[in-house]
Amino acid sequence: MTAVPSIPDPARPIRLGFVINEMASEQENYTTIRLARTAVSRGHQVALIGLGGFIYDANDTVRAHAHVPSAEQYGSDAELLEELQGEGASTERISVEELDVLMLRSDPADEVEERPWAPNSGLLFAHLAALRGVLVLNDPTHLAHASNKTYFQHFPDEVRPATCITMDPEEIKSFINAHEGHGVIKPLQGSGGQGVFVVTPESGGNLNQMIDAVIRDGYAIVQEYLPRATDGDLRLLTLNGRPLHIDGTYACIRRYNDSGDARSNISAGGKYELVTPDADALRMAGIVAPKLIRDGMYLAGLDIVGDKMMEINVDTPGGLNMIEDLSGLPFAAWIIADLERKVRLRDYYKRTLTNTELAMM
Repeated sequence: MTAVPSIPDPARPIRLGFVINEMASEQENYTTIRLARTAVSRGHQVALIGLGGFIYDANDTVRAHAHVPSAEQYGSDAELLEELQGEGASTERISVEELDVLMLRSDPADEVEERPWAPNSGLLFAHLAALRGVLVLNDPTHLAHASNKTYFQHFPDEVRPATCITMDPEEIKSFINAHEGHGVIKPLQGSGGQGVFVVTPESGGNLNQMIDAVIRDGYAIVQEYLPRATDGDLRLLTLNGRPLHIDGTYACIRRYNDSGDARSNISAGGKYELVTPDADALRMAGIVAPKLIRDGMYLAGLDIVGDKMMEINVDTPGGLNMIEDLSGLPFAAWIIADLERKVRLRDYYKRTLTNTELAMM
C-alpha cells in the first residue's frame, strides 16, 4: 500500500464558519459535518450558521447566532451532530468579521417553497463578510449568478448535452421529438434527483403529466438523454478548480441505481462505489477548470456521464464522507489544510489580497 502523504500541522488555529440551511436539517452523512469535525480535530474554532442567523447590528458589525462545537475531538460525525442538535444545544452570538474563513454550504433548492428569502439573504451577508476581509468560499458574487442550473450553460458546448430551458409544454415536446422520443426533464431549480423524469418512446404517453409535474413550480430544463447514463454517473470533486486527489486516488464515486429508478442520486436511493475517473471525465474537468477558478468556485462537484457533464454543483457538493470511508484517505483534512494555506497567504499579504484572488490560489 502506498504511504499517504503527511498533512502538516497548521501554523495557527483558524476561525472557520460554515453557512448551512439550518441546524435542524443537517444530517450526519453531510460533507459539511465531516469538514467541521475535521477542522475541530485540527485545533480550529468552528461555527455553523443557519441562513436565518445573521445580524447586522447597530454599530455596523456583521454578527450571527452560531452553533459552536464545545469539544476538541469527536469520535464520529454522528457524535458531533448529536451535540449540535441535542436538547441542550444552544447558540452563541459571534462576530462574523472575526472569522478567517466562511464556507457557504447551504442548498438554495431546499428553500424554494418555505423560505424563498433565505438564499439571497445568506449571500448578502456573505458579501458583507468578504468586504471586511473574511475569506468567503465559494465566492458569493458568482454563487449569486449560479443559483440555478442556468450557470451550467455558461460553460463550453463541448461539455454540455443539448439543452432547452422553457415553461412552454410545446417547446418541451418539440425538443423530445427532435431527439427521437428521448430526453430528461427536471426543474430548473432543484437537487437530489427531485422531480426528474427520463422520457423514452415507451413512456411518451405520460409526457404531458411529466411536463405538468415539473413546470407547475417554474421553468423546466430539458436535456438530451445520454445512453451511458444507464451505467450511472460520476461525481468528481474539484478543489481550486482541479480534480481533488491524494497521491493518485481521486475524490470520485460512481453513482448508480440497480432498482430500475433512472436516478442515480444517493438521496434518491442510488448506490455508489469509489472509482478512478476515465480519460473522458478528466478531459471534461480540464475544460471546466478555467471558469471554476475564475469564478472562485473553490469546492465543486462535477456530475459526468460518459463524455458529457450533466451538472456542476457549486452550492453543496457532497459525497466527501462516502469517498473518505471507501478510500480510507483523509480528503477532508486535505481540504482543511488547503484552507489553512490560504489563510497563511492572506496573513503574509496583510489582508491586501481580495476574496477572489485568494479563492483562486
